[in-house]
Amino acid sequence: MKGDAHLYDGRSAARHAVHVDLSRDLQALVITGEALPEPLVWPLPDLRALGDHADDSQIVLARHRETEDESLRDPARLVVEDPEMVAWLRRTRPRLNRKDLRTGTGRRIALRLGGALAAVALMLFVILPALADTLAGLLPLEKEIAFGRSVKAQMERFLGATEVGALDCDAPDGQAALDRMVARLTEGQDLDYPLEVSVIDHRMMNAFAAPGGQVVVVRGLLDKADGPDMVAAVLAHEIGHVVHRDPTRHALRTAGSVGLLGLVFGDFTGGAAMVFLAERLINASYSQSAEAEADAYAHEALLAAGLPPSALGDMFETFRAEFGDREGPMAHFASHPQLSARIAAARAATPEGLPDRPVLDAAEWQALKAICDGRD
Repeated sequence: MKGDAHLYDGRSAARHAVHVDLSRDLQALVITGEALPEPLVWPLPDLRALGDHADDSQIVLARHRETEDESLRDPARLVVEDPEMVAWLRRTRPRLNRKDLRTGTGRRIALRLGGALAAVALMLFVILPALADTLAGLLPLEKEIAFGRSVKAQMERFLGATEVGALDCDAPDGQAALDRMVARLTEGQDLDYPLEVSVIDHRMMNAFAAPGGQVVVVRGLLDKADGPDMVAAVLAHEIGHVVHRDPTRHALRTAGSVGLLGLVFGDFTGGAAMVFLAERLINASYSQSAEAEADAYAHEALLAAGLPPSALGDMFETFRAEFGDREGPMAHFASHPQLSARIAAARAATPEGLPDRPVLDAAEWQALKAICDGRD
């Protein structure tokens, strides 16, 4: 197999007419011509076709060498024009169009990938939390309150409400008992928010704080609590989240992390699930610190109200009995690890000889438990 071609040496713009033949062992192309002081021998395994040539009747070949030294790479390009040789090369050399990775490229890719992942981790675990904390302090109060009401409405829809407020429980006697409980917990405190504490009608045993001073107790919590002090302890914990602006910071962190993870993972099949799972793992580290601080706030608030912090431990005991120590479907407290340690901390925060002054009397407690009765 032989044919005519043109050679560009890569060091000048000169175009040299050459003749191309197969070596005797059929393992290389031998390139000869008047402009060449000696034949060039290009082993067939080294040949690579360049893909940026518009004329399909020709083929442009380069010689690939596994080397990091730029000076040792062959810049020459061979334009094969003989139709029979072009057809033979394409038929017998299937690796011509392979994209080669130079020696060390894999390592460089790994290093760059590692650097990119480190940058993403820095954004997720350092920069975004700091930025969210700063933005939470700058967010206008009225905007935060409006946002919190929107979050509460979304939660109600998630629980089956057909319209905003459809699940609200507001029996007058029960609401009066709830207001008295909140007043005792917050007496003498200068809160940044006007608290809006409400009960919604659902069997889930839960309570949560939303941005802007929204605190929601779900009826299932009232059903499972053995007494009003346990409910007051949960409220104190959620008020701690409000005071520390945890719901707002968490919302901002989540928005930032989901957005960043969406950019990293892209919009591929299953990408949304990947982003959600990654976001939950990331924010687990946030909730650990937030929960510890809210527990500490609850201990102090309960003592200031003349109530035992051990009531929070009693409520945790109920969650642990219901869901286990590490996780439980739809359970806010049970979704956090180490309930046993938190129970022990609540017990340790309760001084001996604390007078027994329940937050509600028996009639008020029954009224609170019945706050959802008669709801349309």
